[in-house]
Amino acid sequence: MRKTAVTNLQDPQDSPAPQAPPGAEDAPGGAGPAAPPSGCPAHTAPSSAAPALLYGERYLRNPAESYERMRRDHGQVAPVLLESDVPAWLVLGYREIRQVVMDVQTYGRDSRRWNRWDEVPSDWPLMPWVAHSPMIHFTEGDEHRRRSAAVSDALASVDPFELRRHCERFADALIDKFVGNGKADLVFDYVYSVPALAMGQMFGLPEDQLEYMAEAVTVSLLSNNEAMAAQQRAAEVVRRLVAAKREEPGPDVTSRFIQNSPDLTDEQLVGDLMVMIAAGMPATSYWIGNTVRLMLTDDRFTMTLAGNRRSIGAAMNEVLWADSPLQNVIGRFATRDTTLGGQRIRAGDLLVLGLAAANADPLLWPDTGAGYAGNNAYVSFTGGDYGCPAGAPDLGKIISETAIEVLLDRVPDLELAVEPDELQWMDSLWYRCLVSLPVTFTPAPAAG
Repeated sequence: MRKTAVTNLQDPQDSPAPQAPPGAEDAPGGAGPAAPPSGCPAHTAPSSAAPALLYGERYLRNPAESYERMRRDHGQVAPVLLESDVPAWLVLGYREIRQVVMDVQTYGRDSRRWNRWDEVPSDWPLMPWVAHSPMIHFTEGDEHRRRSAAVSDALASVDPFELRRHCERFADALIDKFVGNGKADLVFDYVYSVPALAMGQMFGLPEDQLEYMAEAVTVSLLSNNEAMAAQQRAAEVVRRLVAAKREEPGPDVTSRFIQNSPDLTDEQLVGDLMVMIAAGMPATSYWIGNTVRLMLTDDRFTMTLAGNRRSIGAAMNEVLWADSPLQNVIGRFATRDTTLGGQRIRAGDLLVLGLAAANADPLLWPDTGAGYAGNNAYVSFTGGDYGCPAGAPDLGKIISETAIEVLLDRVPDLELAVEPDELQWMDSLWYRCLVSLPVTFTPAPAAG
């Protein structure tokens, strides 16, 4: 299984937006980004350095190194080029991230404000997450607060103890399929499947649709031209789910959300459910995968793989700080001219929230040797009015922690089957996640 976005129910080209000059493009001959025209965010930067690419092999290979370089060249807010060299700002500073997410008057969520729509290709791979649609992701003010409360209420209906029992059952069944082989690729055999099954149980998704849905959600978050079609496939699954739950409600999040949102249209219901499923399924999968990778490659955790439950919690917490599954979020759109981190932000500019970069802000960690134990002040789940709904991170933690616990109980002698630097990362602006995680272990009989 695999990665999401939301239904593109409105063509962004139909939305009113201020005109802006073309963005910077790569100079011929491989000389790197050309000097941006007047009006580009890079043109107002206090540094003469060119805008950084927030895509490509160099960025993908080591995002942390890229963020450090951007901070050195531009400060806490850096001009960047997204896929297709579309200009934006990347907010790198922890304090600046907090400022943006709390100031909803200056930094809004309605993407129709964006002053760069005339430069965005129709097949832009990031379109599924940025094109305006009738989903909660783009609402503001009282409407957003009402719909967010309905989302939180629906998620609150999940019994955490029942969720843990289901996750244990799913995890055992998946491990039974490969435990006798002595080897596995945990990404394909386990990491994606446990959250998909758990989310299916929570939302009442038909079991025969889970793998299809997980694959569509995954592909819709990739930086390629298949993203939009994949997002539409996922949306169609949710449309059928809404229709089924209207006819026959059940003890699930979808039914609860429909019942508590009588004023929402079917398009709005589909959009909001897409947000819940899309935000939860990949983020939880990558939290599991990144944590297992850390525990297999870091001596502080490899010595305590078997039996030490506290080490699992410590590893999960460290991943949120140092290897956050959710790296960047698009974003916020300036409602007026302002300044942020010493940069001049114009009305309509797009700000990408660099969550992973903010978690590593040297101003936040002046003592580089300090550990992360007991510190939960990360911004990995964003924050403010547009942060993860109440209860969502807790549900993700239950799924992730249970999956890792059962895996290490059943296969305590896991070892990475390749060198750590041979692991490959998925090409995505949004997430930090492995393409595969091959392991070896002593074969054992199935539990059943």
